Amino acid sequence: MGSGHIPVMIGEVLGALRPFDEGLFVDATLGRGGYSEAILKTAAARVIGIDRDPAAVTFGKQLSRKYGGRLTILEGRFGDIERLIKDKGISEVDGITFDLGVSSIQLDEANRGFSFRFDGPLDMRMSSEGTTAADLINNTSEQDLAEIIHKLGEERQARRIAKAIVETRSKTPIKTTSQLAELVRGIV
Repeated sequence: MGSGHIPVMIGEVLGALRPFDEGLFVDATLGRGGYSEAILKTAAARVIGIDRDPAAVTFGKQLSRKYGGRLTILEGRFGDIERLIKDKGISEVDGITFDLGVSSIQLDEANRGFSFRFDGPLDMRMSSEGTTAADLINNTSEQDLAEIIHKLGEERQARRIAKAIVETRSKTPIKTTSQLAELVRGIV
């Protein structure tokens, strides 16, 4: 059951972790299981895969069947890693990997709300918890939007984009990734 996703830094991660038989490793951002599967193929080790994305958890559970109990899947945030593994009675691991950011798979699925290539709901959440990007875009002050866009997006045109968002949403709410992408394209 290949994931169809090949992690970009697989060689570097395996070189740093140096998986060994009987080792216990944590893939703190499971995704499609690329790093977990590489560890499991390299050694008779065990891996705990953590992800907050329900789709990743479902995929991980399917992947775990292939490895006969050597892959344990936990749903949660990597920020809660210590609690998650302690809840499993584990106090020590041999290595941890994090692959931070949005995956290409999330970008390719329009319904996840991350893609600007395909129209979809303006969501951009890793799970169904919290505020959607549409709620943020449609309810945040112009000043706060500019600050968010500048700090998190490192965008020099942040003020102009924030102003255009506020002007547009005063006429109609911004609900889709395409609406936002078109608005931004008109400015940058």
